[in-house]
Amino acid sequence: MITSEQMEALRGWLAGRLPAGLFAELLDVTVDREEITVVGRIPEPELDAEASQVEREAALDGRVAQFRERTRDDRVGVAREAERRFGRKVSWGVECGGRRTMYTTVSAPVMTRLRQPERQVLDTLVAAGVARSRSDALAWCVRLVERNADAWLGELRESLEHVRRVRAQGPDQ
Repeated sequence: MITSEQMEALRGWLAGRLPAGLFAELLDVTVDREEITVVGRIPEPELDAEASQVEREAALDGRVAQFRERTRDDRVGVAREAERRFGRKVSWGVECGGRRTMYTTVSAPVMTRLRQPERQVLDTLVAAGVARSRSDALAWCVRLVERNADAWLGELRESLEHVRRVRAQGPDQ
């Protein structure tokens, strides 16, 4: 986790460094120990009002692919600078037509020790075809918790930030 001041510095650096017009709007910058994820909104393709849902979905796919290819060199340049400056890999994503698409995100290994009841949960998910492996099953569980616990995790992050501020006000060690 990074401090709010570090996050402000990162967002400011990105605002100054991203090429003008890269995104219609910078939506989200997320940071963890390994990765900085940058997500921006891009314009939707213009279609006739009579276009089918299939046509709309295909047009969104095409717009996202076109953006990815057209901006590759710019994004790679920014990512290299950010990786040197902030010590984390940079991943990119776009939102177009209400759909979020991520590019080359980091998949970091995580070590954990599980007791038999937890392993049985993972094995059940694998046996049921929900996941291909224990690793996939664990990732599925984390995504499920993330989706259902946003409010709780938000409060926890706020508490951690409060603790950081209080510690910063104390005497230097």
